[in-house]
Amino acid sequence: MAETRSIMQEVAPKLAELTADVLFGDVWERPELKKRDRSLITVAILVATYRTDQLRGHIGRALDNGVTKEEISEIITHTAFYGGWPTAANAVRVAKEVFDAR
Repeated sequence: MAETRSIMQEVAPKLAELTADVLFGDVWERPELKKRDRSLITVAILVATYRTDQLRGHIGRALDNGVTKEEISEIITHTAFYGGWPTAANAVRVAKEVFDAR
């Protein structure tokens, strides 16, 4: 995610500012949902919408927020039936990369 932030800062500094201040500085900090729950939701949405670049970083964030590898696996499996088989198959590859990097 650090590389994405750097590129975003270079190419679209306002988007980088909004991402840091609004998305991660406000939305992710709201007390109505725990960060772990936000991670579960975010990973499921990114799997279903085939957003592999963002998925990679958010799987890492999910692990940091207490989501287990087994739970991430279950999210991917469950999402296959609602978001499509190819999106889940791709997410498995991304998850393995993240798991192996840790």
